Amino acid sequence: MSSQIILENDRVKLSPLTLQNFESLIPVASQENLVQYSPSDIATPSSLKNYVEIALQQVKAGTSIPFIIYDKQNKAFAGCTRYMNMNHRNKVLHIGSTWIGREFQGTGLNTQMKNLMLDYAFTTLDFEKIEFRVDERNIASRKAVEKLGCTLEGILRKDVYLLNGFKRNTCCYGLLRDEWLKNSE
Repeated sequence: MSSQIILENDRVKLSPLTLQNFESLIPVASQENLVQYSPSDIATPSSLKNYVEIALQQVKAGTSIPFIIYDKQNKAFAGCTRYMNMNHRNKVLHIGSTWIGREFQGTGLNTQMKNLMLDYAFTTLDFEKIEFRVDERNIASRKAVEKLGCTLEGILRKDVYLLNGFKRNTCCYGLLRDEWLKNSE
């Protein structure tokens, strides 16, 4: 059931990411250094397929809900995002593994989809806290998360290896349901 969630507004449609639709993302995923701050490899069709297969394994485990992003304004698939590290017992999940093509960045698309995801996670899925993990050097993503009302809770030093062998520091941001509800009034 949860893997059949569709989130939609006038700007964006988030549908389940599947082995049947991921190929629509190949042109975006192949953009050079698109995920330079991420440990994920999506640059080739085979690595993107592997990325999707891992996400679908996480769906079966109940820890992830991946989405393919469709930008209605540009009438094009823009990338993907997911609910991940879903801890149902403690009512905490992460929003992450988000990447969108450069032509969609800075257009408001990311804010629109994140607002949909936050609202659904807090009001329908009944989670109490959403976390975001961002490379300390990724200033654009950090600013985007802060714009959503998230608080920097700490920095995990030398936390994650990236594809180029660099071990990044990871900024941990959090947003509580009470804060989201207060900000969206």
